[in-house]
Amino acid sequence: MVDSNQTLHIGIIGGGYMGKAHAVAYAAVGAAFETKLRPKLEMVAARTQETARDYQKKFGFERSTDNWHELVSDPKIDAVIIASPPETHREITLEAFANGKHVFCEKPLGASIQDGLDMIEAAANAPKLANMVGFNYIRTPAAQFIRQMLAANEIGDITYFRAEMHEDFMASSSAEWTWRSEGDSNGALGDLAPHVFNMTLALMGPIKRLNGEIGTIFKTRPYKGETRAVTNDDRGQFMCEFETGTRGHVSFNRAALGRKMGYAFEIFGTKGSIRFDQEDQNAIWLYREDGNEREQGFKKILTNPSHPDYVNFNLGAGHGTGYQDQIIIEARDFLNAIETGKTIWPSFADGHECNKIAAALRKSNDKGTWVEL
Repeated sequence: MVDSNQTLHIGIIGGGYMGKAHAVAYAAVGAAFETKLRPKLEMVAARTQETARDYQKKFGFERSTDNWHELVSDPKIDAVIIASPPETHREITLEAFANGKHVFCEKPLGASIQDGLDMIEAAANAPKLANMVGFNYIRTPAAQFIRQMLAANEIGDITYFRAEMHEDFMASSSAEWTWRSEGDSNGALGDLAPHVFNMTLALMGPIKRLNGEIGTIFKTRPYKGETRAVTNDDRGQFMCEFETGTRGHVSFNRAALGRKMGYAFEIFGTKGSIRFDQEDQNAIWLYREDGNEREQGFKKILTNPSHPDYVNFNLGAGHGTGYQDQIIIEARDFLNAIETGKTIWPSFADGHECNKIAAALRKSNDKGTWVEL
């Protein structure tokens, strides 16, 4: 636990897509939520000094470095945000905890099951330091409200669940080979799927067993006038049984042409049903069994100030929140964990549950059978 109303010096490793999102979030979170801890962008680390200085200037950091070891050992840094590739997560985390830093790590939790276990052990050996994994989509006001409805049993007993994470950033066969084209942690199962796994666990609870498969749609991709092999997966799916006995289906695909942010789910219950699609993240579709039969159908609910965390961004119903707001909510939660000294979901242990699903799916794919988790 730390004293309230103090400056918290933030170090971010990586300044690309997610690094920028976190920099913007920590610059804004104090104003959005009037947090007691006020973050200061102290240092950013990147692969080269030139790139790091560029991030420093663009995002408003006090300092920059091309050596992440320098960042995690700096006595002024209080918390480390890891927004670098999965294969770097384990080493950075262990060194950050050893230097007394709170650690927020982007998903997935490391590049392997063992990475995740090592990171959990390091967190357990530093109980006074906060640990958290980045799963931002489940933090929309709509998703939070849906979780509240399920907890209150508003649609009755759940009879079936379907979820997907479909995007099309690698849907073209002419798209060039990149770092995403090799390494298990960079394929769809390592990159996209953790979000839908986390959402599934958050909404439905633990999975008892699953049966599924993964596959590569484009076996090769062009690269600088040549052809390179794609060594990881583009898509996958599984049917499952939850510990509650409910059945479900989960799929993910990075080559789903036309889908830009297809983080979506359907939940069917004995008293009603819910539909949600991240491409329309400020709308919830709710069906209730009761009422006049002639007027039955799905009702569109627009998010508004009565929904969780919405009012911190605007006061108008239907005006909506966006992607960056999810990251700001996430930053608020991490600050709360640091301030209170209490672990906040999703912790490293929660992130590891997603890794276990991925490992079980690989095993099911290889054996062609159901796999117990």
